[in-house]
Amino acid sequence: MQFDLFTPKAPPLFGLDISSSSVKMLEIVDAGKGSYRVERYAIEPLARDAVVDGNINNLEAVTDAVRRAHKRLGTRTKHVAMAVPTGAVISKKIVVPASLREEELEIQVESEANQYIPFALEEVNL
Repeated sequence: MQFDLFTPKAPPLFGLDISSSSVKMLEIVDAGKGSYRVERYAIEPLARDAVVDGNINNLEAVTDAVRRAHKRLGTRTKHVAMAVPTGAVISKKIVVPASLREEELEIQVESEANQYIPFALEEVNL
């Protein structure tokens, strides 16, 4: 017999999906033994033009729907899982010395990003 009394469980996690028709959220909790359970979910409709072809055209409408869904969900968790379409991601492996301080690492990453990202760095998350 095995007891999971002292094995820490993963914190609750909530997932967010923004589609062209709605905002969907769900909270999952660790059910033990490598499985998860849906604890709660919420769906909020979006205006027809809020999201078109995967692009947010009406940020205020989407933000309002996210807030409504989050309120309906009633979760307190701060851990969010969210998928980003492959077409919206640029990834590049870089090699840096392990001895770099945090400030030096930021400078190195920004320098590399300037070479590969086709728009202003103020518009992206590194």
